[in-house]
Amino acid sequence: MRNAHDEVLVEEFARHLAVERNLSEHTVRAYSADATELLRHARGSVGADRALDDLFTLAVLRSWLASMSSAGQARSTLARRAASARALSRWLYRGGRLGTDPGARLQAPKRGQRLPGVLRQDQARGALAEAAGAVENGLTETGSETLKVPPGDPMLVRDLALLELLYATGVRVGELCSLDVDDIDRERRTIRVLGKGGKERVVPFGVPAATALNSWLDRARPALTSENSGAAAFLGKRGGRVNQRQVRQVVHQALERVKDAPSLGPHGLRHSAATHLLDGGADLRSVQELLGHATLTTTQLYTHVSVDRLRASYRQAHPRA
Repeated sequence: MRNAHDEVLVEEFARHLAVERNLSEHTVRAYSADATELLRHARGSVGADRALDDLFTLAVLRSWLASMSSAGQARSTLARRAASARALSRWLYRGGRLGTDPGARLQAPKRGQRLPGVLRQDQARGALAEAAGAVENGLTETGSETLKVPPGDPMLVRDLALLELLYATGVRVGELCSLDVDDIDRERRTIRVLGKGGKERVVPFGVPAATALNSWLDRARPALTSENSGAAAFLGKRGGRVNQRQVRQVVHQALERVKDAPSLGPHGLRHSAATHLLDGGADLRSVQELLGHATLTTTQLYTHVSVDRLRASYRQAHPRA
């Protein structure tokens, strides 16, 4: 049964997340949905007409998580929903609607430390070489078909620039799609990125990415520009700003052309960039800055990948391993 008061409460909470905390649209949507489910569970457990102080107790919050755990929800989902509950509880307490903040004492199962999928360096080079070869030879793919197009086709030039920039910078796919032309400093070889929480950072890129970007911006992008293009750095076939689904398709197709390469999306290139930076000797703090991680904890996950590779190389190469 719908509760009009709860619906208004969730709407106000969503505005707080979007405006005051400047969270992404995806996060706001997820936290709002969690808040709706939590309120429904609380009213079903405690009573439909009870006050918020009766609904928001540590016991109720724990029973909500327990019900989802019993239903087989993944630990990562439970951790996210616990974070939603804490955010809602804290907001209600600071706004004077709760006398205490029970969410401050709420804990959830720790997320499993699943290592991210990454490419080997030779696989990354292979994907980029294949994309460059497609530009030169005029080969493109539609579904399962390989088609011949003119060499230097604008879409192929764009695809190469996308791949080079994703791997060179490790930016998120949403950050890449949001790039405007003015965010690219071609002289200094940097891009200005607006990351999570509205935090801006400047990320450098190397000569191969610069070469691919210059070809795209100077020659190919003008051929696709339309009245819908605006300032978007990367465009789709019809001239509008490229979207995340299109970028994922480009990455998947590029990796399909590389023998034994894992099936990864744009986030896989981000993982690969971070891992290869650490393998090459970059310090953890610098990688954190480049990736736009709020804390070192997230970045440290990549050190496990690098250490695993080191161990594998050691076992393979050392005579007394």
